[in-house]
Amino acid sequence: MLGPRATRAGTGAGAGGVDEAPGTATEAVSAVEAVLGEHLDARLREAARTDSVFAEEVASRVVGLALRGGKRLRTAFVWCGWLASGGTGDHLTPLRLGAAFELLQTCALVHDDVMDESPVRRGAPAVHEDFALMHRAGRMRGSSESFSAGAAVLAGDLALAWADDLLTDVALSHPYGPRLHQEWQAMRSEMIAGQYLDMRAQATGSADPAQARNVAVLKSALYTVERPLAMGAVLAAADTRTTDALRSAGRCAGLAFQLHDDLLGAFGDPAVTGKPADEDLRARKLTYLLAVALRLADASGDTEALAVLGPGTVTPDADTLARMRAALQRTGARAAVEEEIAALSASSLGHFASSGADPGARREFASLLARAVGTAPAGEEEDV
Repeated sequence: MLGPRATRAGTGAGAGGVDEAPGTATEAVSAVEAVLGEHLDARLREAARTDSVFAEEVASRVVGLALRGGKRLRTAFVWCGWLASGGTGDHLTPLRLGAAFELLQTCALVHDDVMDESPVRRGAPAVHEDFALMHRAGRMRGSSESFSAGAAVLAGDLALAWADDLLTDVALSHPYGPRLHQEWQAMRSEMIAGQYLDMRAQATGSADPAQARNVAVLKSALYTVERPLAMGAVLAAADTRTTDALRSAGRCAGLAFQLHDDLLGAFGDPAVTGKPADEDLRARKLTYLLAVALRLADASGDTEALAVLGPGTVTPDADTLARMRAALQRTGARAAVEEEIAALSASSLGHFASSGADPGARREFASLLARAVGTAPAGEEEDV
């Protein structure tokens, strides 16, 4: 059974077109849709055997979000790490690992939207908002807000369980399974630490650029690029030197990606990003962009920028949001962050080259990096 929000992305390895190894990271991204679709079909059938209401209302929403959009950059970076380390032979294993990352991302998106009270994700109602709509339409008892938040937490937990199950299957069937599992364990703790520190910074009104950068590394950079690259390398039995070079490349690239995402949060077009504009600004969220702007405003004595960007108890209106964006520009924060993205990208390419990857793998990585930091001509999305 497939619920109304679950859309099949593929029908398995053969029918999904992954009998042959993808030639590029872009082809790997296309191929993982079939692998992910097959895995989610099986999970949805299991859910239906457990309980039809659970399958229809919870599992189908997880499946729907997992299959709806995103650039699948984590899958692409797994593939790049595998290629850079001389990966040959079994191409389905890196694709299955990529699918596990996509489910982990689904968990992160569901929980993040609850914590940020974001109403839209990937151009559709966020999972908690969809539950609230169901609650109100069904004239259910109690608070729709309380019900929807709790249901969305459970949906995110289900996505995480499915991701863990798939990673475990991959690890148990691979000679370097213990190393894969160690990487996965560390990554989950890093993600939770980053999310908590993000919430804590919001609660304390922090404006520390170092703290904002640390949150960006823990919450996004590590699990978006560094861990996928490293785990792809593990699949290919890479040595320590190669893996360490890929880790360094991934950390720089991942931080550049998150800084670019911060810019989208302030200046992005919602028709392109799939999320409402100005969410970070409305919440005065401690992004690295905002922290740098406050530091520069303080150094230059720009009291107007300090006032409009500093902590406040009133949700900014349209005029205030325009003044905030102007302050981010005027203080030089936007330009400074763009310069840092360029420097991090250059460092990332240098580290990747030092891994010993062949020219083809280096070209693949450079193309992916350009997409991640918004310098490629392709359309952009805020979440990937």
